[in-house]
Amino acid sequence: MKRRDILKGALAGAAAFAIPSPLFAAVSAIQSGGQTIGISRRTIEVNGKAASVFGLRGADGVPGLRLRGGDAFNVLLRNETAEPTIIHWHGLTPPWPSDGVADAPLPLIGARADRSFNFPVGEPGTFWMHAHTLQEQLLLAAPLIVADPADDAKDEQEVVVLLHDFSFSSPEEMLAGLLTKNTGGSMPMDGMDMSGAQTDAMAGMNHGGMAADINDIDYDAYLANDRSLNDPEIVPVERGGRVRVRIINGATATAFTMDFGELEGELIAVDGQPVEPIRVRRFPLTMGQRIDVRLQLPRDLSSSFPILALREGSKERTGIVLRPTGAAVAKLGAAADVDAPVLDLALEAQLRAKAPLASRLAHKTFEMALTGDMAAYRWGLETSAPILVDKGDRVEITMRNDTMMAHPMHLHGHRFQVVAIDRQRLQGAVRDTVLVPPMHSITIAVDAVNPGKWAFHCHHLYHMASGMMSTFAYRS
Repeated sequence: MKRRDILKGALAGAAAFAIPSPLFAAVSAIQSGGQTIGISRRTIEVNGKAASVFGLRGADGVPGLRLRGGDAFNVLLRNETAEPTIIHWHGLTPPWPSDGVADAPLPLIGARADRSFNFPVGEPGTFWMHAHTLQEQLLLAAPLIVADPADDAKDEQEVVVLLHDFSFSSPEEMLAGLLTKNTGGSMPMDGMDMSGAQTDAMAGMNHGGMAADINDIDYDAYLANDRSLNDPEIVPVERGGRVRVRIINGATATAFTMDFGELEGELIAVDGQPVEPIRVRRFPLTMGQRIDVRLQLPRDLSSSFPILALREGSKERTGIVLRPTGAAVAKLGAAADVDAPVLDLALEAQLRAKAPLASRLAHKTFEMALTGDMAAYRWGLETSAPILVDKGDRVEITMRNDTMMAHPMHLHGHRFQVVAIDRQRLQGAVRDTVLVPPMHSITIAVDAVNPGKWAFHCHHLYHMASGMMSTFAYRS
């Protein structure tokens, strides 16, 4: 499958969508004072072996972008490679032509070509940027941090962690292998009642005669800021200091549980959106999601402090190490003694947005079935009617997972609020990516305020490439 073809089927007809001319004007010449981001090839070392991957770096060589709330997203994206590509600004809400999906409506950026962007960056938060092609697997991703000017006076260190799953095989080979091998996995579960109670389906455990699938790809390494736990990044911190850790799950097919060890972290934001603080030591993080966790380090901390990402349902792990002044750094292995937890909705059910959507009735409601056949490796999104909305609508979408794999569902160009889990109403977090576990449903509320024909898909790269993609479209 060609990179260019991954999304074209799901977004067929996007180029014919009626686009007001001001939207095209948003993709404009870079203005004075803007930033340049270069897409390049680079070589990293993974467990002692050289690997050729992509990079997204500014003129100063630092990965990604750092802006401030209220700034203009005034960026020149320069493709310095010999391959066409396109970059999605995950979590931002740009005009549709600036979104970064091939032919929806703009084409890929050609080899050695540029594209400029200029739109309001919006509110502060932890976001990221990544290729919307199979090149995402080759680490074509980077942080996109929008700082809050109100935080300038805070005595707080910031640490950004970008997680990846890595393979020495090409993504095309990996996708071809998934499409051709019979994994003996799950089959569609159409018609099952999704309003019922919790399921205990897990890897190796039967549920209704079927077994849940956790990971369909075993990677060569799991990375945090391009490094495995065999040689982790060591971040100097102050004893007794306060640290804000921004964690981005940029893995293409791997969910993690973030383990803060002996320190209890305060979760203050998900997907860049503030939540009422929750204090725990472990946080689930599926593909595409982000968390902001505030840590207060003890003054008597004499040892280093690892922040670990535990691969779902497995022993593999990655992470970084916070090192207080003078503290020793213990050797960490890339595998734990026990399997990590399987992600569930326990924390999701506790989250409450600090700035929820205004309370009002939905103008339009949709039911979406997440379907799939693991053995044939076919995935899909089925709705009784296409998701077509009018500007100003309040829209509710109930996503029902009829498969035995979890799916992180991401909507472009908008932020939504989780308003029901298994049809039990709540006023949950505002997000752009939400996990829908096997045999569960999630209902989201969206305000239709950003016209376009937006991608709506599973953020497991190979599920998306195999059909798990739809659109959230406005009627001209």
